[in-house]
Amino acid sequence: MAFWANKTVVVAFGGGIAAYKTLELIRLLREQGARVWPVLTASATQFVTPLTVQALAGHPVYQDLFTPQAADGMDHIRLAQEADLLIIAPATANRIAKLASGLADDLLSALALVRRKPIVLAPAMNSGMWQHPATQRNISQLQADGLLLVGPESGALACGEQGVGRMAEAERILEAGRRLLSPKILLGHRILLTAGPTREELDPVRYISNRSSGRMGWAIAQAALRAGAEVTLIHGAVEMAPPWGAEALAVESAQEMYEATLQQWDKWTRPGQQLSCAILTAAVADYRPASRRASKIKKELDGELSLKLTQNPDILLALGERANRLAQKNRARPLLVGFAAETAETEDAAAQLVPLAKEKLARKGCDLLLLNNVLAPGCAFGSLTNQVTLLHRSGQQEIWPLLAKEEIGERLVQTLQNRL
Repeated sequence: MAFWANKTVVVAFGGGIAAYKTLELIRLLREQGARVWPVLTASATQFVTPLTVQALAGHPVYQDLFTPQAADGMDHIRLAQEADLLIIAPATANRIAKLASGLADDLLSALALVRRKPIVLAPAMNSGMWQHPATQRNISQLQADGLLLVGPESGALACGEQGVGRMAEAERILEAGRRLLSPKILLGHRILLTAGPTREELDPVRYISNRSSGRMGWAIAQAALRAGAEVTLIHGAVEMAPPWGAEALAVESAQEMYEATLQQWDKWTRPGQQLSCAILTAAVADYRPASRRASKIKKELDGELSLKLTQNPDILLALGERANRLAQKNRARPLLVGFAAETAETEDAAAQLVPLAKEKLARKGCDLLLLNNVLAPGCAFGSLTNQVTLLHRSGQQEIWPLLAKEEIGERLVQTLQNRL
């Protein structure tokens, strides 16, 4: 909520059936503390009513370029200059053509033309309209002019066809706006990130895994993307869609994650490429079954089953060794950030975690390591919050309070910016 608090957003409705989805966008913005100034084009009133929009926005609707009630007759100037962000959703083919041509024949086109601040467009139209060369020329012009497009997406369209043309969901439009407004403190940097659990197969129906949800890794990826970084995310089996804009690679086992991570590391650290940082949040299984059964393991008659396990490769250790080799060759050494999820039921036991984490940081060649106790209140796997201790290679130690994982991601990104 803190990001949008006290920000003013002009939400402008184009004349398309997808206008109903823009109502949800207004609700999300208000829920997160933003002021919403709604603009309705004449054609948009065929799909949503001014009364509905005003009730959701908590602000009168702007509709006309020429209205006696407008201060000095200059609503389009005030809206353009005073709002932090302009979102046009849906942006129809007609609206896109007007914007690309620089027309100013209604309130929305006039305020967009005079505006010198961020604009987000959420296109929505029939796939034939979207794919038409004229629309694509207009889109290219708007992107060259600095407008940010989010969508359209593929799926079922209102006309009954399947194809590209669906307006992006409200959450994605909101995220696009946030990224547009966020300081680009990691612009030009590439981040390699692992997240989520691994699964080690016993047979075709069973596996060994852990309770990791991947939320911490997702929060860091999102924060890095908002800060302008390029993000490669290697993740295990999670129930969340990858953050928009990340290069996401899905894996299953620890061995697969090991191979994918080293491959990406080698790709982005070869001459001519630049990897700025690797952050390993994934909860990688330390052991896997020594062998995988080709068919389902049957229940033993004596009630016991023994499994032989073998150790998985250590991804963090392998990257630490690679990082040190780069440094020995006088080449840029990416920052290496590890995580240590430990368990301690008492305060005395918790006090012993820091020395263990410091030893891990040194042994594995990390620059930073985040320690958390998953048995502490609010810190369990899958929770929305966490409490970490940040350890630096230099010996510096920071104890962060219990925070939302999104806030931890933002703090870590700020730390990376200071180091990079």
